[in-house]
Parts: sequence; C-alpha cells; structure tokens
Amino acid sequence: MTADRQHDGARRVTIMVDTETHMMPALAREMARRAHDLVIANVADGLVDELVNLGAEVEVVPGELDLRRAGGVQQLVDAATARFGGFDSACVRPGAHKTGTILEATADDAQAMYEGNLLATFLALKELLPPLVAQGSGQVVINTSASGLRPAPAATLYSACRAGANMLVRCAALTVAPKGVAVNATGTYAMDYPGFIHDVGAQDPEVRKQVEATLPMRAFVEPEEAAHFVATLIDGKGTGQAAQFFSIDAGWAFE
Repeated sequence: MTADRQHDGARRVTIMVDTETHMMPALAREMARRAHDLVIANVADGLVDELVNLGAEVEVVPGELDLRRAGGVQQLVDAATARFGGFDSACVRPGAHKTGTILEATADDAQAMYEGNLLATFLALKELLPPLVAQGSGQVVINTSASGLRPAPAATLYSACRAGANMLVRCAALTVAPKGVAVNATGTYAMDYPGFIHDVGAQDPEVRKQVEATLPMRAFVEPEEAAHFVATLIDGKGTGQAAQFFSIDAGWAFE
C-alpha cells in the first residue's frame, strides 16, 4: 500500500475495534455507506451481514481482543495487509470504567484504569501509526471520554487516565502530522446506549428526564450522531484536523 492508494480507484479500508457497542456499530455502518471496506474485531451480532448488505467487504479478526496487551490492534493491521494490502484509517475505542473518588480508589483500581485507558491507547497508536507513516497518509481516531476534558471527581482515576490518553494522542499526532498522518481523539458523555443508561439509572423514564435536564442540549447523544461526526475524521475527505480532542457530549464538558 502506498501514499497513492486513496487516489488509485481502490476502495478505502478502515480498521475498527471494538464494534460491539457505544457508537462503534453505527460508525461501522456509516463507513460502509461512505464506500469503505472494513477490518473489525469484537463484533456485534448481525453487524457483518449489515455491512455486507451496504456494499462493504469485511474482514473479521476472531476472538475477543484485549487492547491492554501488545499485539491486539496489530492483529487488525496484519489482517488489513493480508486482505486488502493495507488500510487508510482507523478508529479504536479502548476503555475500562471505574467510579470512585480519590478517597475510595485503590492501587489496584489505579492499575486497572491505567491499563484499560492509557496503556491501551499507547499500544493502539504504536501498532497503527508505523504503516501509515510509511505510506505517507492516513487518519486515526482514538475514542476516549469527555471526562478527560472535564474533571469527574466521582470517577477520579478514570477521568485522569482518559486525560492522559488525550495528551498522548495529541503528542503522537504532532509527531506524525508532518508525515501526512492525521490523528485525533474523540470522547463522549451522555450517549444513549446501554452502558451509559445503566450507569446513570436512566432505564427509569423519570430518571432519564432528570439526567437529560442537566445537559445543555437537554437530550442524550444518539450513537448515530456521534458516528456521523467521527466518520468525517477518518473518511479521507477532510484531513485538516490533527492533534485535537472533540467532545461529543450534548455540551456537558463545557457546561
């Protein structure tokens, strides 16, 4: 794969993990609509058939990848090279969640949050960036969390490690930008998906109304809304953004 790949008539290829939940299944569908083939792992039931029906070729890396261990994302890079000759973009969503203030947190909690959020981001970047730098083009988004921008004392270690991941992404981005590779981070809060709904107790309609009332937009973010935004950072159309963190959170981070 060369820097000319995206201009030689071949369909673009994007790497994505996970594609089980959050905005990621919606993002996979959006990338397929934008004429991308996909290399994916940790896949939601039925998603591959949806992507194929949208016209995409799909390579699935089997098993449940552990992004906290070296070689996890590398499996997708290798699969992309074997099937398509390389890849053009990637979106990776590492993450381990834990609530608790500094008074409640333990050393084990700190290690878990470090591995799941900061180390996983480091490993993803180390495995994604070299082939993109070698070809002189590419786009990467690491999805972190809006709590990396706005302190979340009730999830102190999580918030701190997400903030560290955001800075790691920005430093990496400034390193590879002169090589033609655009790297950014996105982060969410108040997304209407099962994980967040459970965390805030919004299965109860009255609780949902109360939580939504605290948001500047007065409504949760739909996964499809987030997916549409993130797709613009990795579909090859707009490559002018680099070293940025974009918070997709109904205004929560700037309240």
